[in-house]
This record gives sequence, C-alpha cells and structure tokens, in this order.
Amino acid sequence: MGFAFPPGSNEDTPMFVISVAAQLSGLHAQTLRSYDRLGLVSPGRTAAGGRRYSLRDIALLREVQRLSQEEGVNLAGIKRIIDLENQVDALQAKVQELTEEVSAAYAAADSAAAQIHASYRRDLVPVRQETALVVWKPNRKR
Repeated sequence: MGFAFPPGSNEDTPMFVISVAAQLSGLHAQTLRSYDRLGLVSPGRTAAGGRRYSLRDIALLREVQRLSQEEGVNLAGIKRIIDLENQVDALQAKVQELTEEVSAAYAAADSAAAQIHASYRRDLVPVRQETALVVWKPNRKR
C-alpha cells in the first residue's frame, strides 16, 4: 500500500475504525467482527473497547478472504495457517537472534585468543636447541 505513515507510527499501529477497515479490505464490517471473534484477525482496541485496525490487519483480512474465496480453505484451516505462519516468523526471529549471539561469541573468543597470543610473545624466552637423551636405571635392591 502506498501509504505515508504519521510520525511515530508504522504498519502495526492501530488506526482504522471498523468501517474504514471494511472498505480497505473489501469485506463487510460484520465479517470483520466475526473474524475477530474467531481469532483470525485481532485488531487493537481503544480505551473504550472500539476496534482499531492496522495496515498489517488489513493485509491479513485480505489474505483470509483470498484463502477462503480463491483457495477454498475453511476458517479453521485459515486460523491454523495463520498460527503456523506466526510460529515460523517467531522461529525465524529466534534463529536470527541466536545467529547474532553466536557470531558475537565467536568474535569475542577470537579477540580473547588474540590477546592471549599477544601476551605469550612477551613472555617467551629463547632456549638453546640441544637435545639430550638420559637413561635412568634404578638400583635394584638385593
């Protein structure tokens, strides 16, 4: 959507009343209420309890409509699809977070190893390169 966000808002900011959300999604307001009751699309709420839809909610409403009309998926199936997509998004975010943590740990380990190696260089003492073989035989007690 070519929409300019007001300062301090983004696609997740609840801003549309149900009638505007219905127009933007191409659905009836009663359908939006039904989807909210079923947990398909859960808009934000005002202090007085009125629904406020974000642009992300509008896109989700359109996707619910598409899955229902074009793909023939029932509402229970659509709810499962949405739940699984949310789970995948959460898992991908966790993988990204863990990947960044591992990268930071590797960088810290490399830095620590470099510091340790640098300190060894100052502590090294030259030693003559000689080899000697010593054979020890204990005295046997008789």
